[in-house]
Amino acid sequence: MSALGKVVRSGVGRRRVQSFVMALTTLAAVTSSVLSLGLLTVVQAPFDHAFASRDAAHLAVQFDGTKAGAAQAAATAHAAGVTESAGPYPITTNLDATVGPDCTATMGPGLPFAGSDAPPAAVTTRPDLAHSPMDQLVLDDGRWPTAANEIVLSQWPYDCRGKSVVFSTLPGKPAFVVVGRANSLTSTATGFVTGAGFDRLTAAGAHADSQMLYRFAHAGTDAEIATDKQAIAAAAPAGAVEGAHSYLTERERATGNAKVFVPFLVVFGVLGLFLSVLIIAIVVSGAVVSAIRRIGILKALGFTPSQVARAYAAQALIPASVGVVLGTVFGNLLAVPVLNGTSHEVGAAGTQLPVWVSLLVPLGTLVIVGVTALIPALRAGRLPAAQTLVVGRAPKAERGRAAQRLAARLPLPRAMSLGLAQPFARPARAALVGGAVLFGAVSATFAMGLETAFAHFQDQRTGGFNAGSLVVVPSDQTQSGPGPGRVRNPNDPDAPHLDPARVAAAIASVPGTKAAFGWGDSGATVVGTPAQTEVDTVYGDLSWTGLELIAGRWYAAPGEAVVSDRLATTAGIHVGDTVTAVQAGKSLPLKVVGIDFDTHDGGQIVTTDAASFTAGGLTPRIDQFNVQLGAHVSGQTWSASAAAALSPLGAAPDHNMGGNMSDVVMVMSALVATLTLMLVLVAALGVLNTVVQDTRERIHDLGVFKALGMTPKQTIAMVMTSVALSGLIAGLIGVPIGAALERATLDPMQNAVGMHLPASVTHSYTPGLVGPLLAGGMVIALLGALLPAGWAARSRTATALRTE
Repeated sequence: MSALGKVVRSGVGRRRVQSFVMALTTLAAVTSSVLSLGLLTVVQAPFDHAFASRDAAHLAVQFDGTKAGAAQAAATAHAAGVTESAGPYPITTNLDATVGPDCTATMGPGLPFAGSDAPPAAVTTRPDLAHSPMDQLVLDDGRWPTAANEIVLSQWPYDCRGKSVVFSTLPGKPAFVVVGRANSLTSTATGFVTGAGFDRLTAAGAHADSQMLYRFAHAGTDAEIATDKQAIAAAAPAGAVEGAHSYLTERERATGNAKVFVPFLVVFGVLGLFLSVLIIAIVVSGAVVSAIRRIGILKALGFTPSQVARAYAAQALIPASVGVVLGTVFGNLLAVPVLNGTSHEVGAAGTQLPVWVSLLVPLGTLVIVGVTALIPALRAGRLPAAQTLVVGRAPKAERGRAAQRLAARLPLPRAMSLGLAQPFARPARAALVGGAVLFGAVSATFAMGLETAFAHFQDQRTGGFNAGSLVVVPSDQTQSGPGPGRVRNPNDPDAPHLDPARVAAAIASVPGTKAAFGWGDSGATVVGTPAQTEVDTVYGDLSWTGLELIAGRWYAAPGEAVVSDRLATTAGIHVGDTVTAVQAGKSLPLKVVGIDFDTHDGGQIVTTDAASFTAGGLTPRIDQFNVQLGAHVSGQTWSASAAAALSPLGAAPDHNMGGNMSDVVMVMSALVATLTLMLVLVAALGVLNTVVQDTRERIHDLGVFKALGMTPKQTIAMVMTSVALSGLIAGLIGVPIGAALERATLDPMQNAVGMHLPASVTHSYTPGLVGPLLAGGMVIALLGALLPAGWAARSRTATALRTE
């Protein structure tokens, strides 16, 4: 090994703590940067690739068969902006399907007993299902239908291959054997049959409409899609357009979970990068200042200024390179589950981060680290050899004297007043301490805001329609009964439902009942909305559940409804609009008076009072009551008391399955906590390194203080106080910056998943949280100074006095 290599290795080995700090901070910065830049680059790649390769449609439009014939629908292909079209294809929607209990749920090991029925089907046919000119279908398994009684299902929550699906509300209840599962990238239909199969449905009474598929010259935004839809509607007979489905909705559904990671990872990446620069500047500058005599010896031995500079720059680049390599590996590993989930959504193979991301981020980080380290290293190379051999390390005597005189007048112990004046003797070093603490405080504030928002979001998932201590359901639907997870259709006359008035009265009569409301999936669909849309009818008051409004008000009269935020975003519904619910061929207009934050059952929900359905001639379905118990009331005791009153009504108490915790939110929470811990630890270690350097330079002064009677406790107090003011100021500045970053990050995160978060989620910084955060900067500074303060307290007086 060369002499220069021995110097570098010796320097790295002598500064193990500093080397660990540099490796850790670059690890955090590169992990966040690789993951955020990689996801930002490729998160839409699986969808966009599948969209291009399968000639998918920008917009699928359904025309009312009574207002527009096939020729009129086909004529819209010449509307302004249309570049390609396909169709018209016959389609029938809002078909209630009954599947048998031998079908396997594909959404989990057992479906919940309320609100999880198979969605109403939209069935279509095409001349050649295997080779459509637009929206090419992918057969996941099985085969295409060849007979009039066969069907292929797409995006169906049950695996019924080889089993029958019965369209139970049509006269004669036509049955179709499921022969395969297909994938329509833009969800143009849920069932595909042969032409003869479609004739079976219409012969049984299904209403036939027409579906057209379009591609446009400009369709990259919701506004452009809205303009395109208006052009299609203008080219068709008035009122003929029943509904339209945009590819942007499906892209958001497929990529939203991955996109939601990007905003906060970008923030952590930037914070980590700036902190890396600051820490490396602190470490290398400290190494140069503390090794002035060593530099002089190296030069006396023949090292050139260039060799000295390279030696000190290399001492930073070696641990930084370790952090860069590990950060690149971790970033790629963390991206795998996110990207695989996105690929699975679109039926594509898993993807990986681009190679250029794994090269650009590490190389860019090393360049920044190298430049940062080279600046103080060049200073070391330029120092004259003679001066370095005789220079002392004590600060200039005239610095900080005014601050010392002022601090001495404060009603504080002398040791603390000495500590308060110390930053003014080394203002540049105090600024470095403040800078390190500032980044730590910003990171902690940012993370605490996100973690609080995540916790409130999870609380919302267990509130609303998932709230309650326990539930009351039809007797055969309890988890301990004969049919847990049984597949039901709300419009099936054999499906069990509750008598809401009698069950509500029975629940109210049981001692310990505090509140209750009943609800259920009505089996109705909503014209012009996704097939997964669910219309829930409610009996009673659900205000106690904490379900929050984002806009408007709650329904208060028959004919009013509240829609979920996700459905409003997807379908372009606003307060004041009217939506049409259809149940068993009967239509009911509902005026939208509010938009709520409701995430149960996929979040595509219309909620209305049961009285609205009754007044409109439709049938409300109540198949569950959520019950809130009084304080100190045992669920087991209440259930035992309630059983006698509920059993004659065909009802039984059961455990509340509640809302599932979001796996995506839990992963984000763990990632935020890990990155924050790393950055706060790096900030504290940066303080530690600076205080160690300062303490070593002032060791002679410490010896004088000890000779004059300073005790070890007073020494610790002096050292700790020397960073307290810088930490306090940095914390006061960092908290508002961190809060602003959190606010700016939540907006793109909620946009990524098509949600508008309620105030309970976005208003994270309560006085109880802000208070400790304001003191967080001082805590980080004191933690960083604790070890060197102990070292200073343990140093011997005689040894300290001999050191200069």
